[in-house]
Amino acid sequence: MKSKVEIQYQGHNVLDSDLINQAKDYWKQSGRKIGEIKTLDIYVKPEECCAYYSINNDEQKGRIEF
Repeated sequence: MKSKVEIQYQGHNVLDSDLINQAKDYWKQSGRKIGEIKTLDIYVKPEECCAYYSINNDEQKGRIEF
């Protein structure tokens, strides 16, 4: 099954896959390997035009703007 989630809010659009890929890129930029990711939680705040992510239960956290 293929699926897609698109968040739309006040003229802004973002795909779930874009947020996931961005979080993975931040992880790789910190010198880690994608295979080390066990959990990835993303919390979307459309009113702030951003999402917050947490990898491996807060091992790495950050903000993604869209």
